[in-house]
Amino acid sequence: MTVIEKHDYDVVVIGSGGSGLRAAIAAAEAGAKTAVICKSLLGKAHTVMAEGGMAASLGNMVPEDNWRTHFQDTMFGGKYLNNWRMAELHAKEVPDRAIELEHWGAIFDRNDDRKMHQRAFGGHTHNRLVHIGDRTGLELIRTLQDKTVHSNVDVFMETTITRLLKDGDRVVGAFGFKRPTGEYLSFSSKALVLATGGSGRIYKITSNSQDCTGDGYALAYHAGAQLVDMEFVQFHPTGMVFPPGVAGLLVTEAVRGEGGRLFNNNGERFMEKYDPKRMELSTRDVVARSIYTEVKEGRGSEHGGAFLDVTHLDGDYVKTRLPSMYEQFKELAGVDITKEPMQVGPTCHYFMGGIKVDADTGATRVPGLFATGEATGGMNGSNRLGGNSLGDLLVFGRRAGLGAVEEANRIGPVSVPDGAVEDAHARAAEDLAGDETNKENPYALHKELQQAMGAGAGIFRDKEGLETAIAEVEKIYERALNLRAPSSRPDYNPGWQLCQELRNMTTVSLMIAKGALLREESRGGHSRLDFPAYDDYWSEHNILQDGVGPDLDLTPVPVVRKDDLAELIDERKQQEAATK
Repeated sequence: MTVIEKHDYDVVVIGSGGSGLRAAIAAAEAGAKTAVICKSLLGKAHTVMAEGGMAASLGNMVPEDNWRTHFQDTMFGGKYLNNWRMAELHAKEVPDRAIELEHWGAIFDRNDDRKMHQRAFGGHTHNRLVHIGDRTGLELIRTLQDKTVHSNVDVFMETTITRLLKDGDRVVGAFGFKRPTGEYLSFSSKALVLATGGSGRIYKITSNSQDCTGDGYALAYHAGAQLVDMEFVQFHPTGMVFPPGVAGLLVTEAVRGEGGRLFNNNGERFMEKYDPKRMELSTRDVVARSIYTEVKEGRGSEHGGAFLDVTHLDGDYVKTRLPSMYEQFKELAGVDITKEPMQVGPTCHYFMGGIKVDADTGATRVPGLFATGEATGGMNGSNRLGGNSLGDLLVFGRRAGLGAVEEANRIGPVSVPDGAVEDAHARAAEDLAGDETNKENPYALHKELQQAMGAGAGIFRDKEGLETAIAEVEKIYERALNLRAPSSRPDYNPGWQLCQELRNMTTVSLMIAKGALLREESRGGHSRLDFPAYDDYWSEHNILQDGVGPDLDLTPVPVVRKDDLAELIDERKQQEAATK
């Protein structure tokens, strides 16, 4: 008889990136018995790839900077599809979260007056990003990890969650297994927070870690939550393109923030054609499409990218401000970036869409279920500004943790139905029950998914390509339902885990492609070759997604506006019109 290890908590947080750790800290400090479940090891979160800095209107470099300008920049970058309340809360609260992080031990770079230094970044009106060289995410995770382990939070590492457990309509826990041993676990919780990040492994070229497989999106969807604007996928303009083994590895926007320049193979500084005002510090969607276009039209580097050059800057300055980039190119590509340019190209980086939540509490429409960070949609609209992700995870991680505690205190004890655990166990065990008649290989199927999504739902899209991608992914979805691990051993079996991850990724892929087909315009991270312009209707509507399995229900819904912020939006739109 299979033994299932059982645990009971007030609040369970799935995901140990910045948003998950900040949620757990908030819950534990509010008195809740709290656990964090890590898919990998504590501290090995994708948050470390947020290298360039965290945007906060502290005004250390430009005294007139304030939350209103930051709010305007965020809304403009998202092309006004943002959740207005989320953008407001983020802009107002992120300075406090930055200072709080410093009080917890984070070491930021300093100005001569000993205030936190703030650098320029694409889409931001002022120098706004506090940073630690180009290792900001790493310092944030280090600080939050230290705070978490000193806040009496239990941590379950190398644990994969396969299903959320429900009692009626309410989420009351989660089921999964330990990756090193294959032992099963069930968790009961009065409130559960999803902080599972994005799904970059859908695409072949990505900056995302191996664990970014859309788990939270799929778990929430199958539990009855809504998702919003999944068609908006951000391709970061600058990932490594050579050597092949590191293709997609992030080249931080801080390189351009510190003065890096982009050139094509003709030696032309080509951003003059695409955004002569902002140049290399244009928004990420614009720069990514510009590089892609230069390569497509035959002006790319020998390895299929563009040249990013900092050789005009002092070498010691580059090594001080961009130490990781100097080491990364020196070790992996044999390039000294102080003497020769980097070769870079677009890489799948961030998901603007995600689980629909209440801005103030992180609550989904499913009782007991909360979400935060990249797992959620709304804050960034159609395109995220560089530097906004770290502030996002701190502001809304804290709010989701507090929202979960309030829910836990309100409802009292919960119990997980035995049948829910048995069903979850049977499904997970079934993936190990392969035999000779099952020849489907999860690794090969993953490559097919990446090929289909890259070809039909990548940087540029059109109706024919999207319809082809949808048809292919629907077939892959059905095949993934019957997938089995190549090996039946329960311990250290990545094939077993990939079976679950592939079902998650195919679900998310259909959300992306079907949302992209419905949105007949180009906006932010979504570019339609057959509909290249903005459309007035779509400028006012988000796309909500829910349903069962591959049969998604997509519903355009009006953007919810806030009257007290309308004046700021009108002011920015007038500024835009005046510069055209």
